[in-house]
Amino acid sequence: MTLEIFLLVVAIVIIAVAVYLVLFLKKLSVVAEETQQTLKVLTSDVNVTLYQTNELLAKANVLVEDVNGKVATLNPLFTAVADLSVSVSDLNHSARGLTGKARTGVKNTAKAGGILTTLNLFSSILGKKKKGS
Repeated sequence: MTLEIFLLVVAIVIIAVAVYLVLFLKKLSVVAEETQQTLKVLTSDVNVTLYQTNELLAKANVLVEDVNGKVATLNPLFTAVADLSVSVSDLNHSARGLTGKARTGVKNTAKAGGILTTLNLFSSILGKKKKGS
């Protein structure tokens, strides 16, 4: 009889463990299904994000090509402006030199004019003295 009670208790424990395992496996199955659904949603979201990223990169590449073309068009303009600025700088330098020479010429002309005026004055004074003498 003790053996029968022992076997009965063992059978009840085995049934209890089996029921617990069935409930645990059902919960585990639900978690696995939810995980599978989450992975499907994540996969879908990642695919959409990758598609949008590819589209964005394609547009960025088009914009970069456009900018490169415009920069290539503007480079000769900047080169021409740089050459023009060098020419204007040379012209300014030459004009300063010419202005300096013109000032020197004006000073010399003024001196010569002053000398001529003085000579005319002396000659007119001397000419009056000769007439009056």
